[in-house]
Amino acid sequence: MDRDILRLAVPSLGALIAEPLFLMVDSAFIARVSTVSLAGLGLASAVLTTVIGLSVFLAYSTTAAVARAFGAGRRREAITRGVDASWLALMIGAGAMLLLAIGGPWILALFGPSPEVLAEASTYLRISAFGVPAMLAVQSTTGLLRGLQNAHVPLVVALTGAALNIPLNWVLIFALELGMAGSALGTVIAQWGMGLVLLAMVAAAARREGVALRPHLGQVASAGRDAVPMFVRTVSLRVVLLAGTLVATQLGAVQLAAHQVALTVFNLLSLALDALAIAGQALTGRFLGASDPASVRAVTRRLMTWGVGGGMATGALLLATSYVLPSVFTPDPAVQESLRAALWVLMIAQPVAGYVFVLDGVLMGAGDAPYLAKVGVINALVTVPFAAIVHVSDWSGPWALAALWIACTLIFMIARAVSLGLRVRDDRWMRLGG
Repeated sequence: MDRDILRLAVPSLGALIAEPLFLMVDSAFIARVSTVSLAGLGLASAVLTTVIGLSVFLAYSTTAAVARAFGAGRRREAITRGVDASWLALMIGAGAMLLLAIGGPWILALFGPSPEVLAEASTYLRISAFGVPAMLAVQSTTGLLRGLQNAHVPLVVALTGAALNIPLNWVLIFALELGMAGSALGTVIAQWGMGLVLLAMVAAAARREGVALRPHLGQVASAGRDAVPMFVRTVSLRVVLLAGTLVATQLGAVQLAAHQVALTVFNLLSLALDALAIAGQALTGRFLGASDPASVRAVTRRLMTWGVGGGMATGALLLATSYVLPSVFTPDPAVQESLRAALWVLMIAQPVAGYVFVLDGVLMGAGDAPYLAKVGVINALVTVPFAAIVHVSDWSGPWALAALWIACTLIFMIARAVSLGLRVRDDRWMRLGG
């Protein structure tokens, strides 16, 4: 069981880490431009990552559906589901691109930033919008490959894209002096390169299995309906993240800049733990498709151990680097102090996050999305009032940002851990067969 988990989790770890590396590179480069630019990047990336995050069902639902069909021995059906998901990703991506390119500045203005921050954020968001279809295509095609128990190809593609993004952004931001626009343009180019490579691989697999590549709107619509509960679950997560960004914006440019960098680190650590969740999705779907509940129980128990242990390891790593990371991301002492306070809260939350992420993955792989949607809404309703307390208080500086992270990270993770732990106490969530 450990070998099966590691075979999927280790390459998934590299692929997942590659995505926040895009934003980390942008953050490190833009911090050298100005603190206002970094704050603008934080605001724009909050909106952009929300759009991408709301579409993460393209990866998760595809992984679970493909893995179940694969486990039942129906490879052609598995490929068909991946093709449908790819068309759905491109259609959603085209709509999101138009929304952000046209209405991006209006959306950003709702957060109430200063005119200088708004101008920088609008520049980044409008250009980055043209990479959204590629980002969503990467999600759907990666879900197909992971459902087929192949996590190595997404790893190679993701690491190649992240590696090329570094020199590309440096040239565009500094050598060509494009600043914020160069940062956004470099990321768009890298994302489209990754998306086209993975789409070409899906097309090749479809031809081998005799699966038609043209879109069947009925099947694409069906794939969309099946993903609605996962969408609701994701919305609940994003509500909490957006609430945190909204409160951080009101705390001032320094706290917003620190919040942006802390979110980048949070995404990096979360996605690293999510590698175990992806292994849980793929293996749970496969074993349920093969009508093997004993293996499902075994992989669930083992992943819980791995999750808590992994969270303790990432927490220790965060503690060891908490006095180094702030100076890496920004030369501003005030931002560094606030960032350090947020990182300490994040460190405490890591073991709980590891437990939450693996159970989330197991239940996704089981197709238990309706339950995840229901408790996701409940957990958001529990958490948001704590963020509101920070908003109406007169707290300021690092303590205010630490309180915000306690509300939107630590309390939120504890609520999720309780709801997911209650679900896996028995076998009602298991649905056997293809």
